[in-house]
Amino acid sequence: MVPKQRLSIVVMLFLLLAAHPTLAAEAIINVLTGGGSSAYYPLGTALGNAIGKSMPGVKTSVQTTKGSVENLNMLEAGRGEVAFALGDSLSDAWKGSEDAGFKAPFRKLRGIAAIYPSHIQIVARADSGIKVLADLKGKRISVGAPKSPIELNARTIFKAAGLAYKDFAKVEFLPFGESVELIKDRQIDATLQSAAPGVSGLRDLAASVDIVVVPIPPEVIQKIDDSVYLPATIPANTYRGQSTDVPVIAVQNYLVTHEGVSDDTVYGMTKVFWTYLDALAAAHSAGKAIDLKRAVEGMPVPLHPGAEKYYKEVGLIK
Repeated sequence: MVPKQRLSIVVMLFLLLAAHPTLAAEAIINVLTGGGSSAYYPLGTALGNAIGKSMPGVKTSVQTTKGSVENLNMLEAGRGEVAFALGDSLSDAWKGSEDAGFKAPFRKLRGIAAIYPSHIQIVARADSGIKVLADLKGKRISVGAPKSPIELNARTIFKAAGLAYKDFAKVEFLPFGESVELIKDRQIDATLQSAAPGVSGLRDLAASVDIVVVPIPPEVIQKIDDSVYLPATIPANTYRGQSTDVPVIAVQNYLVTHEGVSDDTVYGMTKVFWTYLDALAAAHSAGKAIDLKRAVEGMPVPLHPGAEKYYKEVGLIK
């Protein structure tokens, strides 16, 4: 082969790859989830698998993270294409709340969908005498890791109920698993968790000791000035010994992206998400609460144009 012919072949290959960039390298969609025991991880894995099957020229990577705050920081930095996040964290990121882990307003964030609510459940040992929020005064409580989403939830709820950390006999800042062990050992009286009703950690606790799910009444929720907090209910018999419905508070979860992801890509991800909803529900029970009719409710950030295109197609928005 003469050099001139070889040069012509190289040029032809270059032009082919330029016209079809997916032949040169597949597009990567990094799905940011949460810890391995979180609902985010199985849901994100199911979503990643569905995207990989349905979007030609796309390869997915599912990444475990520390959850909402890390996910939103990574999105803002362009280190992911789609992520799961709690609504209050998303709202704080958009506004810029250093206390919540966001040093400045994150204006690159864009919404894809409202997904399912996480119920904030305050549980206490039945022998502690705690039956309502006011009974927490003078008691020992664990509120989650410092500045974690659940600890920020605790501050918000206690403030609305007229309580502050100084009102408790002892405040521990520990993750849920460690908090449960302290309740079993009578080291603390109460703790809280943000999860779907019937979460295994609380079921296991209720199987070990008698517990009370502390009601969070509607009048407390009304004092919280944030649309991502919603009234919710823990149905009767969700946990051993819980014979009646208990009013609590829930925080909406969202699927989020950033403005640097193309309209076509986000449109494709949005369509895949709703097309494969059964696969998400099979991956985790939280997926069963996801409803297309509520896909754009309470969105704390602007909707991405790619997601908006899909919702217009299905008649959800005009």
